[in-house]
Amino acid sequence: MDIIKIIFAIILPPVAAALHVGITKHFWINVLLTILGFLPGLIHALWLIFKK
Repeated sequence: MDIIKIIFAIILPPVAAALHVGITKHFWINVLLTILGFLPGLIHALWLIFKK
């Protein structure tokens, strides 16, 4: 399942964050970071996946 989350993180970081932590504050942080720039959203999504 982690490989699917990593693929989603590369394509759509908020989707990967939602799959991993649900619709929580981390999801909304990731949405904001992705709007501000794709790379920060990608890094945050990958951090969420590899952190746990």
